[in-house]
Amino acid sequence: MADFFWLMYLGLMGTTAVWFLIKGKYKNNITKLDFLVSIITWFGLFGYVTETELLTPVVWKFVFVFGLLWDVLFTIFFAEKFAGDFGLEEEEEMPLAAKLSGLVFVLPLYYGIYQYAF
Repeated sequence: MADFFWLMYLGLMGTTAVWFLIKGKYKNNITKLDFLVSIITWFGLFGYVTETELLTPVVWKFVFVFGLLWDVLFTIFFAEKFAGDFGLEEEEEMPLAAKLSGLVFVLPLYYGIYQYAF
């Protein structure tokens, strides 16, 4: 049953990234870098879920650290600034706690990459 949920999460993450790409939502260098990081971390989760050895654990350790750091920095500093690029409305500035609460969605991603790397 757990494998089913992992596959659903993997599909949801991949579908979301591809949908944003098809809709042309990656309009500037920051959002393009975010897409690249998303694809690389998705491959790490894919390797973990399917128990397929992709690259070496050292690479996935680096991806884990860099990807997690990028997601936190992007969420805190850039996500609100580029909300208009993603079709979201910019209103008043969100509190830091509200910004960081959005990272809850990617916790399973980084749990899987951590398990895969270490």
